[in-house]
Amino acid sequence: MLKRFLSERPLRLPHIRPYVPRPSDPSIFWFNSERDDIVSDVVNRICAAHESDRARLELALNDAAFHEIRRLEKQRDEEARDHLGYWRSMIRRVGKMDDTEQRRVLHTIVTNMARDVAGNFDPRVYRFARRAVPRLIGGVMEPRRLTQDLMAPSPEALGRVLKAQGDLEHLRDLQSRGSLVFVPTHSSNLDSIVLAQALEISGLPPVIYGAGKNLFTNPIISFFMHNLGAYRVDRRIRVGLYKEVLKLYSQVMIERGYHSLFFPGGTRSRSGMIEGHLKLGLLGSAVEAFTTNRVRRIDRPVWFVPTTINYALVLEAETLVHDWLTEEGQARYIIEDDEFSQIDRWFAFFRKVVGMRGACIIRFGDPIDPFGNAVGGGGESMTPTGRVIDAGGYVEHRGKPVVDPTRDAAYTRELGEVLAQRYETETVLMSTQVVAHVLFRGLVRATPGMDLFARLRLRGEISFDREAVCQELGVLRDRILALEERGRVLSSDIVKEDDPAELLERALSFWNGYHDSTAASLEGDRVVLRDPSLLLYYQNRLVPFAEELADSEQLEAACEIANLGAHR
Repeated sequence: MLKRFLSERPLRLPHIRPYVPRPSDPSIFWFNSERDDIVSDVVNRICAAHESDRARLELALNDAAFHEIRRLEKQRDEEARDHLGYWRSMIRRVGKMDDTEQRRVLHTIVTNMARDVAGNFDPRVYRFARRAVPRLIGGVMEPRRLTQDLMAPSPEALGRVLKAQGDLEHLRDLQSRGSLVFVPTHSSNLDSIVLAQALEISGLPPVIYGAGKNLFTNPIISFFMHNLGAYRVDRRIRVGLYKEVLKLYSQVMIERGYHSLFFPGGTRSRSGMIEGHLKLGLLGSAVEAFTTNRVRRIDRPVWFVPTTINYALVLEAETLVHDWLTEEGQARYIIEDDEFSQIDRWFAFFRKVVGMRGACIIRFGDPIDPFGNAVGGGGESMTPTGRVIDAGGYVEHRGKPVVDPTRDAAYTRELGEVLAQRYETETVLMSTQVVAHVLFRGLVRATPGMDLFARLRLRGEISFDREAVCQELGVLRDRILALEERGRVLSSDIVKEDDPAELLERALSFWNGYHDSTAASLEGDRVVLRDPSLLLYYQNRLVPFAEELADSEQLEAACEIANLGAHR
């Protein structure tokens, strides 16, 4: 009912005067005044790259027509009725067009794509959101506090469950010295929302970011995304020109000093594991933005902020792990309908996490330059030995900065490897993940010789003595803290402070009553494994550390768990 009501009544701002940015405002406040120029810049640069070579131009047009015809024929929807005829007509005519007509068609296609991608930023919505959204979410979590939270000058409900960690003072200083590019792990479609709030409470600037076009179907999320800097990414489109538009749009925004955010994993982690295989396209756009500015004699540094998003409870966990475990899901890039699109699941989720102190921890890691170097207090690049270096030297040839795509691609690959390593060390292990690891490792030990899918069918058939589970939790916690001392991983305050019995009780309580099935439950003095697939999802965060966390008797099971991440 609520979902239908909202879909029939799109959110709109009252008609009031446009906001005029002030010099002290964040850079994104100026975006709308530059939007048309940014789109033109993207279009002109892409067209110039293709128009100099007729063969390349014709190939680009044929590629666009072929992939769009293929996509629209499968969709068979209103978009297909409106545009399929154009693409079918164009593919028949491309070879007969003269140079002038081909260039005109190219310009039209790229312009339409760039306009569709380009975002919008309304400072009025931003000011409304920073005041109202935390209170509204707090009210959803605790309905009896809704009126109080909406009227309170400083709402606390969201602060009870969301924590921001890291050297925030350093990042606040850097924001005025160059372009910050936040590169977080990706677990849920809620990530953009909680990241925006984490930036706000940390005194960090709002950012531009890409969001899947499928998310704009939710009227509430669409309203805020459309007005708060999100640019639209239609992952159904396979056209080469479209991919160029997305990458160059991101690059131009960073060139112009807009702080940015994108998910190098590309999509949500279906398995729950820490991302290890990163998509390098948008990372490359930031590296190229730094190079392009240097060539143009613009001294604007670009810094990457490795960021991990750590949930004790994940909104879409059931759908994601099911998608990962099916062959179709491994090849599928977009989940069209999951818990995120169901507003009633939002209410259930937020109400569930209200009692979860630190239910979400955003960990902002130390920034690095485009070449993986640490960044000093004044924004200078530093070697591992602490020597200050000029990052611009990486893009120079014979003393002059030059654009070299092959060189920059190599730098991007190295940057991706550094980020993957940093994701592990900046991950904060949560109580549910730690408990799930103990229980799933026990399942593996109790079923020698079974494959993964056979184990996942054992619902309610395996149980462990509660005291034995608590004892193993205590040993595991000690090993995690030892890893933390060595800088290998981090853990939440709850993992550090609660005794094993409290950790177990907390995890079982979190799982029970939100997911359609519960991961495990307590029956008398036995812990019964109810849904091994959910246990697998939550414990997968510990896959990179499984062998280091095991003793000699657990090592064989730990090796099996570690092998789950072989293609991570």
